[in-house]
Amino acid sequence: MIAHLSGQLYKKTTQSVIIDTGGIGYEVFVPLSTFYALPETDERVNLHIFTHVREDALVLFGFHTRLEKDIFLMLISVSGIGPKLSVNILSGIGPQELLDAMARGDAVRLQAIPGVGKKTAERIALELKDRASQILGREEIPLAAVPEGEDKRLIDDSLSALLNLGYSQKSAGQAIEKARSVIKEMSLEGLIKEALRILA
Repeated sequence: MIAHLSGQLYKKTTQSVIIDTGGIGYEVFVPLSTFYALPETDERVNLHIFTHVREDALVLFGFHTRLEKDIFLMLISVSGIGPKLSVNILSGIGPQELLDAMARGDAVRLQAIPGVGKKTAERIALELKDRASQILGREEIPLAAVPEGEDKRLIDDSLSALLNLGYSQKSAGQAIEKARSVIKEMSLEGLIKEALRILA
């Protein structure tokens, strides 16, 4: 059973990636939250893997964070939800927002996700509410005061991007603070990349 893959990113699309490990290319299906966190092709990548064994195929699903994989495993435990639908759900809403909706038992918000019908949303809300509440990190850490002249929106947008990738408010806030002290020129892309490097 493959649980983790580390290698060279050979190819990436919004649906799947190919990871080259020792000359063998593994196709891995990923949610959008993972896709947006991927490095450029030919760079090294590490993914948490779920191996789905079927009668006619062995299919790999990959995740940038452990939280994404945990949510995926929770979703496929619900009757009527398979791996592909679980990935689609993770692609339709950020991991943190999805976890919040499940913890609240918010079937209306869940039903707004593409591919999720009313009955499926109600099952998710009912069956996963307690489990989502248990793993939901509600502890928040405020960002340090933004220095005078620095664009606060840049900080807020960076934090929002990291939260959408599944990081907790505390972890994202700490990473952004560290990134701000390291990078020379403030930019949204630079701040997010440095924060992701710190979190990795």
